[in-house]
Amino acid sequence: MAPDIHSDAIAAILYGAHGAPFEVLGPHPAEDGTISIRAFRPTAQAMWVVDQTTGERTAMNRLHDEGFFEVTIPGEWPGLQYRYEMTTRDGQQEIFADPYAFPPLLTDYDLYLFGEGRFLNSYEKFGAHLRETDGVKGVNFVVWAPNAHRVSIIGNFNAWDARLHPMRRHDPIGVWELFIPGLGEGEVYRYDVVSRFDAYHAEKTDPYGFFAELRPANASIVVNIEGYDWGDDDWMTKRAETKPLNQPMLIYEVHLGSWRFNEQGKWLTYRELADVLVAYVKNMNYTHVELMPVSEHPLDASWGYQVTGYYAPTSRFGPPADFMFLVDTFHQNGIGVLLDWVPAHFPKDGHGLSYFDGTHLYEHADPRKGEQPDWGTYIFNYGLNEVRNFLLSNALFWLKEYHLDGLRVDAVSSMLLLDFSRKAGQWVANKYGSNENLEAIAFLKEMNTLIHGECPGAVTIAEESTSWPMVSRPTYIGGLGFTFKWDMGWMHDTLDYMKLDPVMRRFHHNKMTFSMMYAFNENFVLALSHDEVVHLKGSLMTRMSGDWWKKFASLRLLFGYQYTHPGKKLNFMGQEFGQWQEWSEERSLDWYLLDLPTHSSVQAWTRDLNTFYRAQPALYERDFDWKGFQWIDANDADQSVFTYLRFAEDPSDFLVIACNFTPVVRYDYTVGVPEAGRYLEVMNSDSSLYGGSNVGNAGSVQSEAIPSHQYQHRLRLTLPPLAIVILKLETPVKVQIDEKPE
Repeated sequence: MAPDIHSDAIAAILYGAHGAPFEVLGPHPAEDGTISIRAFRPTAQAMWVVDQTTGERTAMNRLHDEGFFEVTIPGEWPGLQYRYEMTTRDGQQEIFADPYAFPPLLTDYDLYLFGEGRFLNSYEKFGAHLRETDGVKGVNFVVWAPNAHRVSIIGNFNAWDARLHPMRRHDPIGVWELFIPGLGEGEVYRYDVVSRFDAYHAEKTDPYGFFAELRPANASIVVNIEGYDWGDDDWMTKRAETKPLNQPMLIYEVHLGSWRFNEQGKWLTYRELADVLVAYVKNMNYTHVELMPVSEHPLDASWGYQVTGYYAPTSRFGPPADFMFLVDTFHQNGIGVLLDWVPAHFPKDGHGLSYFDGTHLYEHADPRKGEQPDWGTYIFNYGLNEVRNFLLSNALFWLKEYHLDGLRVDAVSSMLLLDFSRKAGQWVANKYGSNENLEAIAFLKEMNTLIHGECPGAVTIAEESTSWPMVSRPTYIGGLGFTFKWDMGWMHDTLDYMKLDPVMRRFHHNKMTFSMMYAFNENFVLALSHDEVVHLKGSLMTRMSGDWWKKFASLRLLFGYQYTHPGKKLNFMGQEFGQWQEWSEERSLDWYLLDLPTHSSVQAWTRDLNTFYRAQPALYERDFDWKGFQWIDANDADQSVFTYLRFAEDPSDFLVIACNFTPVVRYDYTVGVPEAGRYLEVMNSDSSLYGGSNVGNAGSVQSEAIPSHQYQHRLRLTLPPLAIVILKLETPVKVQIDEKPE
């Protein structure tokens, strides 16, 4: 046995227990100008070292029957380039490069930035990357596991033997790295982690893995995400120059797995969705889609909100390049793509982030801070630089690598409050003795600042259900920095009102007016999302009051009211055609309903309403400013009628809106208006085109010079039952007359 290697070191390699394999394996130069080269291959019968420059072939000595080999040859290191030749015990011949002959690709600066939480493009180094080093192609693996004693890479390429590819540890930060020559795209792998504590041992999915096996399998897959040829340059350029606050935003929220099934009753692929979903959204005139989480997740019933692969689009619908193709196709058709993003919590699945290196690495160790009781999940430890770096890098990853146009951040309230959904004694106060999660607040501010700085035109949307102030205000004035916030109060009040019998609505009039008490405190999105049609709540249609006809009329009225109320708009798939069944991820939407005129009429109303909204600056240019809205009459509780004006940046461009929330026709209903003239009835949800009773104003109404409300002119309208009418002042056509020459 060679005198410079202890038998215990060999034993540690043989049993997969050595935490510093580069001290034993690979080349080791000596002062006498020789190099000792060591390898461990348990399937080898014999091994040789071949000098790639001279072709000289030197047999290695077997130091242990389990397959530990060594040879000492003349040479300098670095400088010698060699390969192994091996004859296996069953007579097979193999030639391969030595993983332990390559230097690390991570730099000290990379490690410093990661430790400081500032390695914002860490996904470019962490995870599994196809690399070429010293002319040798392979895959470089990087993972953070500071409390691990040993981390190995396992896969089909080494028969899932954790002894063969233990990784190099970078101290003091605890990042592990190894370049494995000869590997390529498509390799399936995991990290085999042995902790320093309590003999913990687990096989883990790569936290930075870009692709994973289809559930219930969960290993990571090596994939190249750098080769896609994007065709959306015009979209990305235009987006960077766009101010989203004064642009139209109609969001169609989609769960990719259940939007529509193929003829075999299976999911559509990303590429199939690029054909049919994009065409549908474009035909319906939505401006954006919002995809419920596509990050890899093991449980279909979690809808994607319990993520195990933060950097991997789910393999349910195809590989990463196909998801890029879907986003690209949306962009080339003028449609933005938003993604639900879940930095609030993650599941306890053993192959994921939980207890990653035998310690609570990504999550808080104290369950009063680290566990989310509502969902049975772990909460990220936002106070750790490396955890914060992981999430910040992930946010930028989706926006930069997949060209997404924004992130809707899930469960923000649970991040902000230490006592969220907890009773006394179940939570720990911050250093000031209060319930704000200071680390999470700092993280959200940093995230929003980064996104708005690094990805011009991209938006962030908070699902935040409390009265936390300044969620959608800039960080430099004390806000959290989100572009928008979901208006959960508007949603609850409106749906509570809509399910009331119209006779009772007069006693709950304030449910519909209250939203205007705070409408401009935040940049709101009015969301009728998937959350409103699950957990036995029923569909929107079933929550409308009354009989069959009244339900359809009420649904059309609800959408009209939503679209004319200040704020951007979001509606979940299926609502646009009056889905009756409560949504389930297990089945497709009920597209057969469109064979019925009642449902196709609701779809037509939604399509025309989308088209009208996008054509009317008064409905979006001043969504977040009192100058964009005026009540005409907010107090007609007895008749359950609401009338108001919407204004564009040009105040002469305005709309008159009247909503009748009873099934009674209101004749000669007086509405004050700011200007004299003929007002065209430009939208009427009671039109027979949309399944209504065709009550209206014969296309237009002439104003009268009689003061009404706070205005000097008035209209006398016929308000159809359970309907919205929208009127616009007719603009005289200006005819230019060319002067005759003298």
